[in-house]
Amino acid sequence: MLASLLASFASGEAMVAARHARQTAIVYLLAAAAALCGIGFLIGAGYIWTARRYGPLEASLGFGIGFLVLAGIILIIYKLAVNRRREREIRQRNKEMANIAIAAGLSAVPTLLSSKAGLGAIVAPALAAVAYGIYRENRAKPDVSGEEGGEG
Repeated sequence: MLASLLASFASGEAMVAARHARQTAIVYLLAAAAALCGIGFLIGAGYIWTARRYGPLEASLGFGIGFLVLAGIILIIYKLAVNRRREREIRQRNKEMANIAIAAGLSAVPTLLSSKAGLGAIVAPALAAVAYGIYRENRAKPDVSGEEGGEG
């Protein structure tokens, strides 16, 4: 009885949420349509004013070039955003793969520890990882200050 009560409550809440989402979408769609109409009339008024001041040919050229520049700026911003998002996704995927590898390695440890050969299979890569960490920490770092001789 409790499960059916919870299910009816959840489905009722879902119906209310769906109704609110649909109403919100309709309101935003109508507001966006009205805003686009307003922007269209403002552009038209700007064109009429520019045509009266500079002439119809000059106004058409100016508006055409302006909209082409705007389109180019939008495409450049989009490309930059896509590249940044792609890099972020690659970093996240690499983190997830490292976590999966660690989990797989940790789940294999009990099996490897049960035999003498398995112990060597654990110790050798661990020592190699430690040695590589020591190497990376102690390798010569490039001078980022731009000075040749360091101190002095």
